[in-house]
Amino acid sequence: MSYYFIAGFSISLYMLSSGLIVRHFTQKTTQHVPLYLACLAVVGHLLYIVLGCVEQQGFSFSFVATSSFVSMIVALLLLLAVITKPVAKLGVAVFPIAALMLSLTMSFDDTAQPMPVYHWTMASHILTSIIAFSLLNIAALQAALLAFQDQQLKSHPPKRFVHALPSLQAMEALLFEMLAAGLFFLTLSLGTGFIFLEDVFAQHLVHKTLLSLLAWFIFAGLLLGRKCYGWRGKLAIQWTVFGFFLLLLGYFGSKFVLKLILHR
Repeated sequence: MSYYFIAGFSISLYMLSSGLIVRHFTQKTTQHVPLYLACLAVVGHLLYIVLGCVEQQGFSFSFVATSSFVSMIVALLLLLAVITKPVAKLGVAVFPIAALMLSLTMSFDDTAQPMPVYHWTMASHILTSIIAFSLLNIAALQAALLAFQDQQLKSHPPKRFVHALPSLQAMEALLFEMLAAGLFFLTLSLGTGFIFLEDVFAQHLVHKTLLSLLAWFIFAGLLLGRKCYGWRGKLAIQWTVFGFFLLLLGYFGSKFVLKLILHR
């Protein structure tokens, strides 16, 4: 199928972009080319998803297909963030993950389900949920990069990769900016869920609701602690990663268990 060629092309562009970003760490080459390639990869990724939905007359809401869609959104948001923030180097992690998820969708033959026509209320809940998860995903990657940078700066001499990054203060400020943006959309997601969904504590939603609420309190507490008590460093990194892990369990935990473990 032609859309498999599109997927393969996007995977190649994702990996080429990642390789060029890595090359930038050792050779001060321009960062524009890998970002342009990543833009084309995201367009191809989206086109593959759309063509797949058209051919199968629906979208497979499986763990792999949903992960592929979310990874594409994460890559897109990262490219948008690059316009105003020095986050291009996160592409080293984001783009290969998007390539991996896209390749997995080509390997797993899941039955597509008809795409329902949602009322604007449900559509707003789904959209804010995806954006919140994607932004907090980027924040978690930023936290991991910050931890690596902090560890390397304490070694002598630090690797050349670290010298290519912004200062620790700038990286930390960027982390909290991403957390604030992610928390904003997570708040909208939870708010629309409580307002528009009939029962957010129904059996099939209770784990997602509770874990999302717990993640919200962690991120909100972290931002409040930053403002009032100057929380930073390892504390910020650890709680960011833990909060995102809870969100990950809430969004994908049941899908993973049912699809990949229980084969249901």
